[in-house]
Amino acid sequence: MQLPLAITMGDGAGIGPEIIARYFGGSARDDLFVIGDPDRIAAHSGPHRIMPLAGEESLKDLPRIAREGMIPVLSAGKLPPTLPYGAIDARAGKLAYDSIIRAIDLALAGRIAGLVTAPIHKEALKAAGITFPGHTEILAARTGTQDFGMMLVEGPLRVILVSIHLSLREALDKVTGEALARTFRLAQEGCRALGIAQPRIAVAGLNPHAGEGGLFGREEIETIGPAIAKARTQGFEVSGPYPPDTVFMRARRGEFDIVVAQYHDQGLIPIKLNGIEKGVNITVGLPIIRTSVDHGTAFDIAGKGFADPSSLAEAVEVAHAMAQAKGLRRAD
Repeated sequence: MQLPLAITMGDGAGIGPEIIARYFGGSARDDLFVIGDPDRIAAHSGPHRIMPLAGEESLKDLPRIAREGMIPVLSAGKLPPTLPYGAIDARAGKLAYDSIIRAIDLALAGRIAGLVTAPIHKEALKAAGITFPGHTEILAARTGTQDFGMMLVEGPLRVILVSIHLSLREALDKVTGEALARTFRLAQEGCRALGIAQPRIAVAGLNPHAGEGGLFGREEIETIGPAIAKARTQGFEVSGPYPPDTVFMRARRGEFDIVVAQYHDQGLIPIKLNGIEKGVNITVGLPIIRTSVDHGTAFDIAGKGFADPSSLAEAVEVAHAMAQAKGLRRAD
């Protein structure tokens, strides 16, 4: 039996509704549906009609809906038609959160193969009284997951982060032997979910030139190096620490399968350097599949009609491949 993927709408004041409508406009897939506000999607759907889904039982009708050229949407609530684009709004934050929770619960119940998420806005979540800083933390809490991580994919480059949404000062304190060991496990798990049986894991240094033998910091000598050595005795193909200004280039050229970055921006900057069109965010360690676009709500262009759905298309394809590897979906 083939299970569909759910795409969550994201923040309705951002580009999520538009990129979803544009993606469906160029895709005839019969195994996808949207969770969000049907009217907000309809505002961008052009000639493609919206088919509101009456409930989970309507998922069986997705092939027919696709043949008729409509966009299936399972409602998680409604936004006021006058809600402005490009502005932080608690109502948009609340609906974005409710859409994510609905998708997670469907995945946990085995009703869908996984979820693909459009961007949310952290300040809108906060305005709605939701204290999670992002998708990753919402997913982990709802699924009861303790060990999880953010893995980014952009073409041949794959990156996983030791810490996620923290200040730089806090992130530096999170570089511990335990955190590195956990990240190595998640890196291997994430690569295997993508079909890489024995991934080559490279570890970026924390300091310039990976510390230069202790001249620029001793974290590589006292923490990172010993964690790598221990992981190698456990069968991980992990090496480093390498100077962070060259290791991502080496991975892009094929020398490594994934790079462990020590903090958020160290890993995100090389991923986004070539643009966001092909970037995909994967949450690893969860009992369910979740991929995401690798960009934000783009409030500066929201509602103007030229948002690019390319990253969403890539996220759908990665989720499809992961679901197929788990036996949740058929091969095309």
